[in-house]
Amino acid sequence: MNIAQRSLEIMSGFLKSYGPSNIKKLLWDKEFSGGKWNFIDNTLGDCVYPHLATHLHNGSILDLGCGPGNTANELPGSAYQIYIGVDISEAALDKARKRTEQNGRAGKNLFVKDDFLSYIPTQRFDVILFRESMYHVPVGKVKTILDRYAKYLKDGGVFVVRTQGETTKHRTKAMLSIIESEFGVVEKSRYREPDEATVLVFRPRRTC
Repeated sequence: MNIAQRSLEIMSGFLKSYGPSNIKKLLWDKEFSGGKWNFIDNTLGDCVYPHLATHLHNGSILDLGCGPGNTANELPGSAYQIYIGVDISEAALDKARKRTEQNGRAGKNLFVKDDFLSYIPTQRFDVILFRESMYHVPVGKVKTILDRYAKYLKDGGVFVVRTQGETTKHRTKAMLSIIESEFGVVEKSRYREPDEATVLVFRPRRTC
């Protein structure tokens, strides 16, 4: 990759995380419709699924940055009753909806096109999931975003964040440090395969 291509990749990555919603939508739609993210379509057996099943109690899950619907279609159907996935890319959601129809889950899976940084839920959930999508939250806004979504957790509900790569990387380390210092960690698990994943389960700390 030459310098110009590398510069474009950096700029695109920055805009997909920090740009205006209309720009983010255009960039993500282009990548999903162009097949760039086809390699993530099959994540059966991912390490995050047992954690979700444990805390869902056959209840409800909000998946922020749901992409092409992996969680909605690979999580055991018996683990949940209601799934809502939010993503800014209509191209990704088209794929998610088609997979859902094929898997006979149209009655329990709902997909919403929106920027999850500003999305306002209409109900409360047992689990709110950020599956790699936390990388697209500016580090300085991680606590603000989580505090806002905490209002939409049911009593006893939890956040689940999945990261990938070494936790010593600056952004990952900063993100996890904020969560661990500001919230009550229920579980923290590291997995070497397939991608050095970390799964963090946590909830807001009780206030007197």
